[in-house]
Amino acid sequence: MELVHKNLPALIVVLPLCMGLITSIIGRRGLGWWLAMGTTSAVLAMSVQLLVNVLESGTQTVTYVMGSWPVPFGIGYVVDPLNAAVLLIVSMIATVVTLYARKSIASEIDPRRLHFFYALWLFCMTGLLGITITGDAFNLYVLLEISSLSTYTLVALGRNRNRRALTAAINYLVLGSIGANFYLLGIAYLYQVTGSLNIADIHHILTTQVFPTWSTDAPMYRTTVFVGFALMAVGLSLKLALFPLHGWLPNAYTYAPSSVSALLASTATKVGAYAFIRVLFTLVGVNFAFKLLHTDTVLMISAGAAILMGSWLAFRQTNIKKLLAYSSIGQIGYITLGFALGNVNGLTASVIHLFNHALTKGGMFMALGIVAYRTGHTRLQDLQGLGRKLPFTMAAFTAGGLGLIGVPLTAGFVSKWYLVSACFEQGRYEMAAIVLVGSLIALLYTWKVVEAIYFGKRPEDAPAIKEAPITMLVPTLLLAGASIYFGIDASTSSRIATAAAKFLLGVGP
Repeated sequence: MELVHKNLPALIVVLPLCMGLITSIIGRRGLGWWLAMGTTSAVLAMSVQLLVNVLESGTQTVTYVMGSWPVPFGIGYVVDPLNAAVLLIVSMIATVVTLYARKSIASEIDPRRLHFFYALWLFCMTGLLGITITGDAFNLYVLLEISSLSTYTLVALGRNRNRRALTAAINYLVLGSIGANFYLLGIAYLYQVTGSLNIADIHHILTTQVFPTWSTDAPMYRTTVFVGFALMAVGLSLKLALFPLHGWLPNAYTYAPSSVSALLASTATKVGAYAFIRVLFTLVGVNFAFKLLHTDTVLMISAGAAILMGSWLAFRQTNIKKLLAYSSIGQIGYITLGFALGNVNGLTASVIHLFNHALTKGGMFMALGIVAYRTGHTRLQDLQGLGRKLPFTMAAFTAGGLGLIGVPLTAGFVSKWYLVSACFEQGRYEMAAIVLVGSLIALLYTWKVVEAIYFGKRPEDAPAIKEAPITMLVPTLLLAGASIYFGIDASTSSRIATAAAKFLLGVGP
């Protein structure tokens, strides 16, 4: 056990990678789901232990060197309060959605391809977890591609239900590849300047050897660093789906299999947000990004547009999966606004909203998956009167909707409270107003769906349906219940998020 404990940072990435390979070979015997379920559960346990180790560590960091190559020559994994929290989010959501996926995926994908699906599922997990834990900028790119290539294929597997999944996957592939190449080019520019790929080492070289020369008559590499950072920012904005670089997201979420939509909405863009935060605060630093380049202003404009346009476009949809997809663009705006504010409350809002939105949107997509499982559709007209036919499922969906609005006693309220407080602290009253307007539009599109669910009349000739299978219903209720619980008692999530924010800003524990 001591050996396992010592190697947790490596095992959390290596285990799903190896199990993905094993699943692709023996999963066709019906073991695919069992292997995926066991792997995600083990990774969840390791994530919890890593978070405990970090919070109990005097330095608030846990480091691990891959092989015998010392940093910066080798790949180092560094766990701090921020990525420990994101590791927990990814592993927890993956575990719950894997439990849910057994019946959902069996109804949407050819049985002969189920082992292939679960292998890709584990590869996607490998990439997401690796992006989160790695301390090497190029290794982050490699893991980004592992995650992305798996995700493109997972989205395309929705073609059995709707052929537009193929178009969505190709669109996602093209834009995702552009984003990855922008990021890689940015790393190449910074490598030219620093000769290092380790994130902490790049930061040290920039702050001690490069930036001090910019106030002299012989500035070093100023244009190269500007271009490198700009390329990385654009690439990660594409991966994050930050407005207006969000074009791949709506159709990918809408036409992917239900379980894939739930996983992507809860984890993929959250990991993209984490990577952006890591580049801003750890790699180049806020003095360069915010004070010199005024990246915070650009991010606030994009975040404000995402909140307003994403919420408005969500209101206009009649396909509820697409409504939730556009809603996610708005929620990404809230997360981005938080770290663009650059203060403790803002960063706390971002980190806590990564967690809260994962719970809320994951539960809502899973509830819609149940509707698709029972009715075959997710259009607004197909939800008419389902409150009486699927009472627990629709209650979970409604609880998620309350969280999107930010109703008190929901997790969404906690996030927005921190966010509005951060806006007032920075004197950005216009951004606080945008947050409130976005919540009002969320009320409109949520009420539109809730009205159909509870006050709509189901057609008389509609086939009889019953509540979801227990293996789909319980995971959905778990996420919905958690979104309410962490709205009532936010002490744990707030403590972790505040620790992450203070660590990034160097404020201290």
